[in-house]
Amino acid sequence: MNAARLAHRLRGWGGVGAMAVVCALALAFVLLLPRTGASGAGSTTSSSGGRLTHALQAAVEKKCTNGRYPQDQSLSPSGGSGSTPNVDAIKKRGRLVVGVDTNSYRWGYLDPNNADGELEGFDIDLAHRIAGDILGDPGKVTFKAIPTSRRIDAIKNNEVDMVVRTMTITCERLGDVAFSAPYFKTGQQVLALRNSTITGYDKSLAGKRVCSAESSTAYDNLKADKGHGIPASTDITTVVPNQLDCLVKLQLGEVDAVVTDGALAASQAAQDPTVALKGGLFTDEYYGVAMKKTSTDLVRQVNRTLEDYIKDGGWAESYRTWLHPTMDQGGKKSASATPPEAHYK
Repeated sequence: MNAARLAHRLRGWGGVGAMAVVCALALAFVLLLPRTGASGAGSTTSSSGGRLTHALQAAVEKKCTNGRYPQDQSLSPSGGSGSTPNVDAIKKRGRLVVGVDTNSYRWGYLDPNNADGELEGFDIDLAHRIAGDILGDPGKVTFKAIPTSRRIDAIKNNEVDMVVRTMTITCERLGDVAFSAPYFKTGQQVLALRNSTITGYDKSLAGKRVCSAESSTAYDNLKADKGHGIPASTDITTVVPNQLDCLVKLQLGEVDAVVTDGALAASQAAQDPTVALKGGLFTDEYYGVAMKKTSTDLVRQVNRTLEDYIKDGGWAESYRTWLHPTMDQGGKKSASATPPEAHYK
């Protein structure tokens, strides 16, 4: 580890034939997937029929119109040659401008006990590493707080060079922005009060008020599943700009549950012992660094950084520091503890 990186680390803490195929797949899910009860962030399955149906839908519909999965759409890493106008513009400016979350515990947040007043977390570490690879100094980064609902707008309006903010790679979003290769795998999960009768993303949500963030994959899933994977009586009208606002509403009794990424839910549960994860993950999602669609050279540069970051142990070190305490529970290693494999187009 170089001196600059060490100095930064020390500041952190701790769709009559097609239907037959679908039915066969459903049967395979029932027979082959392990059953679990209420579980932690590392769990991926459930005995709930609703969640199995959703998992089947995800398996059938996950690919984009070009036949590829959304997380496999990025460009191969840069090889040190060719035109690099966007990277050159960042070098000329002398700063990398990154949109981040400043309120997600262990991802991007301000620790009140940190006298330096600097942002910390897993996404923040990655942003510093990208800045270091482009500018030679991991400290040459300017962070801008971007709410969940404005992540794409911030990129398209040139407010930031990129967004590193627990942003799931989806087919729809690929129409607006470019993504790096995936740097983290998680899925959607339910968070509720520990003593709640809610058991997960299932019939226990009947009549319950569920909060999600605007423009989030959680809200997309709730809209698609209402009356199918979850009861029609589930109230999903509470939508907020930032997913952390859902936790506040849960604490105030204004909603009964929150649906968000399991990795974020685990961190929120760590902040408040009165709330807990309910059921397992019911989707597969991959986070990527989002950039302008025209910034192809920058995408390639970020993918080079990600390959090196994983290869030299930087990713694993950051995971141990920030996410291991909340993701790996009961002596079990979360599936998220292994970086996702990159597949380029």
